[in-house]
Amino acid sequence: MLKSLLIKDYALIENIEIEFGKGLNIITGETGAGKSILIDAMSLLLGERASSDVIRKGADKSIVEGIFEISNNKKVKKILDENEIEANDDLIVRREITAKGTNRCFLNDTPVTLNVIKEIGDLLVDLHGQHDHQSLLKTEYHIEMLDEFANLNEYLEEYKNNLSILYQLQKELNELLEKEALLREKKDLYEFQIKEIDSVSPRIDEEEELENELQVLENSEKLLSLSNEIYGELYESENSIYDQLSKVKNKLLELSKIDRTFLEKLQEFESAVVILNEISEYLRNYRNRIDLDPAHLESIRERMGVLNLLKKKYGGTIKSVLEHREKIGKEVDLAENFTVRIQELQNEIDDLRKVCGDIAKNISHKRKEVSKIVEREVENVLKTLGISDPRFEVKINNEITELENYIIIDNKKYRYNERGIDFVEFYISTNAGEDTKPLVKVASGGEISRIMLALKSVLAKSDKLPILIFDEIDTGVSGRIAQKVGKALKSLAAYHQIIAITHLPQIASVSDYHYAVEKKKFGDRVVSSIKLLNEQERIREIAKLISGEKITEAALAGARELMSQKSN
Repeated sequence: MLKSLLIKDYALIENIEIEFGKGLNIITGETGAGKSILIDAMSLLLGERASSDVIRKGADKSIVEGIFEISNNKKVKKILDENEIEANDDLIVRREITAKGTNRCFLNDTPVTLNVIKEIGDLLVDLHGQHDHQSLLKTEYHIEMLDEFANLNEYLEEYKNNLSILYQLQKELNELLEKEALLREKKDLYEFQIKEIDSVSPRIDEEEELENELQVLENSEKLLSLSNEIYGELYESENSIYDQLSKVKNKLLELSKIDRTFLEKLQEFESAVVILNEISEYLRNYRNRIDLDPAHLESIRERMGVLNLLKKKYGGTIKSVLEHREKIGKEVDLAENFTVRIQELQNEIDDLRKVCGDIAKNISHKRKEVSKIVEREVENVLKTLGISDPRFEVKINNEITELENYIIIDNKKYRYNERGIDFVEFYISTNAGEDTKPLVKVASGGEISRIMLALKSVLAKSDKLPILIFDEIDTGVSGRIAQKVGKALKSLAAYHQIIAITHLPQIASVSDYHYAVEKKKFGDRVVSSIKLLNEQERIREIAKLISGEKITEAALAGARELMSQKSN
């Protein structure tokens, strides 16, 4: 239930706050007074987009705030919990539109996105605007209304998910077929490149190894000469470092025999001699390993030349060469196995066509079951709205096809769309003895309004939406029929909070709460305001709807008479 609505600096509204009650809330007022502005502001709370054009002249921003009672609305509380917003029995929804064009949304003073606001709004309110009845004249809207009543969202979601996979597989198959010819043209080139790369068989770290080996080989003579010189100075030459150290060692040994404090130094010296021996051994082995083979050196240079050529042709690095080899290898494999992969994809597509078909068949069955309930209930409501012999028919058709796009049901190919295989259209007859005909062709304006009210009544009962808003649902309705429309709204208000804008006294007279919107001029400014009417004020407002601006005694009597019939 919408408990209150606050609107500040929005269009002609400067600052109003309205408290709504349970049951039927009626809003009346002269044309241009600002009734539709209220509906626009409510739409804003439900997630409609807005621009800075709505800001009242001279103001910095517009604010629209509604307080909704959500104590029993588990779906709304679930969304609040998902967005880490504290859930109480009351939910404060606020929108702020600034002159700079920024749009801020809040739930219980917590900033949220517009999508979250819209998701919440869809669970709270069904708003039927002045021109919504025109949607009945679009056959594509009929299936949406039927599915809403049948509560097919879960089945449709499963169907659409599988359909999305089907589309993806079909896209992959089409791309594969297009690619087949191109790959066959490139197959010879790719095979040549594979042969060229494989004949070299480069390794990812090979360049670094070759560069190190090349550097050693290119300096082998110098390395041999230096290692020989060092080894000779350390070990082989006359008066070598090793010979001199041996002499020093003997002298230290004599000193230690005289003074035992030299024993520690003697041991340290012997360790140094051991290290010197190890270095000498390493140098001897190293010079023996040095390769002076020019042929080996040339082979390394040739190998690096071949690698550089591959790098130049295939991306600049050995890594890019190997990546290119892997890529074209897959392409060649694919080219050689097109038939197998195409058949695999075709089998997957056929299987998925059957899966989509099974789901669509189930959806179609549920639609047909529910359509009988909708037909019966809409006819019952239409009778209460003054159409004495209505026949309302939900026609559900589907079509076997030979087109390329199809889904499979019981081994037959069916046309399909985003909602399955069914094509739904409402048919109606409003006179006894006449066959039903397409609603879009036969219904008058007043009948369209009543049919929409009937459908809204039926759908609202199924959806359990707490709040229904009607903006001049009575378009094209007058006289005795208006009374019936009023009673229908009153009956519906027993299950839902209803907020309705009307210009008909017959409908206004059955309200539980009656609000009047008026427009006044203050200097050069025009301001819209709204007021909850008391009993006497209601009588005068309804009388004004009967007779116009000049209220007569007859109009007042008529207003009292209409109000006295409220409980009848």
